Amino acid sequence: MKSIKEIREQLKTGNINLTRHGLKRLVERNISRQEIMETGENAIIIEDYPDDKYAPSCLLLGITINNRPLPLQVGRNLSDILTIITLYEPSKKDWINYYQRRL
Repeated sequence: MKSIKEIREQLKTGNINLTRHGLKRLVERNISRQEIMETGENAIIIEDYPDDKYAPSCLLLGITINNRPLPLQVGRNLSDILTIITLYEPSKKDWINYYQRRL
């Protein structure tokens, strides 16, 4: 599985690919490629999904230089390109803080 260090590096360099779903969410939520790359500086894993449907994945939280929190679900399969499955801004009704979901 891909390490957080490898994931961060791929984010920072823009070595990413978005799924169809991820691209749709990017457009809907007005998230730029630059903002995605900025999350590579500080992204942390907040949830891990080793048994995800198609391949291991995890939910990251990264903060842009303008302090915009961006959760990104990414594939953890070993690959030269990071696959972003989905991305969004956390909703106050769904999250206690940027790191913890409401039950």
